[in-house]
Amino acid sequence: MTNQLPEPLNIDEYARSAATCLPQMVYDYYEGGAEDEVSVLENRRAWQRMALKPRVLVDVRQRDLTTTVLGQQIAFPILTAPCGFNALAHPDGELAVARAATAAGTIQVVSTAATYSLEEVAAAAPNGIRWFQLYCYRDRGITRSLVERAAAAGYRALCLTVDAPFVGRRERDIRNRFGLPPGLRWKNLEAHGFDKMDAGGDGSALKKYIENIWDAGLTWEAVEWLRDLSPLPLVLKGILTAEDARLAVAHGARGIVVSNHGGRQLDGAVSTASVLREIVEAVAGQAEVYVDGGIRRGTDVMKALALGARAVLIGRPYLWGLAVDGEVGVARVLELLRAELDLSMGLSGMPTLASISHNTVTAHG
Repeated sequence: MTNQLPEPLNIDEYARSAATCLPQMVYDYYEGGAEDEVSVLENRRAWQRMALKPRVLVDVRQRDLTTTVLGQQIAFPILTAPCGFNALAHPDGELAVARAATAAGTIQVVSTAATYSLEEVAAAAPNGIRWFQLYCYRDRGITRSLVERAAAAGYRALCLTVDAPFVGRRERDIRNRFGLPPGLRWKNLEAHGFDKMDAGGDGSALKKYIENIWDAGLTWEAVEWLRDLSPLPLVLKGILTAEDARLAVAHGARGIVVSNHGGRQLDGAVSTASVLREIVEAVAGQAEVYVDGGIRRGTDVMKALALGARAVLIGRPYLWGLAVDGEVGVARVLELLRAELDLSMGLSGMPTLASISHNTVTAHG
């Protein structure tokens, strides 16, 4: 452990320990959201407002948490979400996450905004399963290059973030004048000259960076372009309506991540838990549906599965683990959530993921 606090027993304790490890600017970048951070809070509260309906007198001596995601078998239905600049939390950054996720038997989704190149991350855990998260640049040649590199490095899917034409008003970042310290870069953009985002300027360097090079005119045409550009399956991250879910399927998406970007984009947007079921119904089995946002307990994972998600993605929790204890901390966070899900299934009379259904969850009241 890199601090003197007792070993955390849950994700909230990891978050509190991380707050003692990280510089204020970094902690605020990871923890913060847009404007009043209403959506950050609501993401979590929405899971807490749901109640589980356990069954009894079921043989739960053995539980099976394995599942498949886009045809790839994983040990449990929890993926690591694409979070930027992991090396702000720990020098090993995305490399540590790659090793921990691979050892745990799950999928790492690697961000375009990684502090190690996508090739370096792949080399850190050659036997791992990973997806590459994309932002679409005004210069389509940059995006094409990233897609080709991801395929060459053995990534199994492309995950296009669709809810970020601009960066949300993240007031913590503005106040802290957020940027990257010396030595850290957008490593994936080094060859294109867009790797620098230095701290210390006026306001948020991230906001200025995004406004200069991301494509705010992105439409469904870009989804078709990406679908035709690469044989890798395409996942769209940032869907919050049934209408957009149907359009995603119509334009060839193989997967959808129900996400409001962790409350970091449009403050006041609906929570992911509140719209998950209607999106699952709209997709009607034509694509896999995943969800992120506010998941802090194994019971939250179980509720998401009951609402129809194939798997969940976690972001802040593994960053807290990374900050506290590097690769070991990430591994511990994944194991905590896996063990909590396993126990919740046993206590609910659900020995397999397939036994979890919409009847497993209800609204509090």
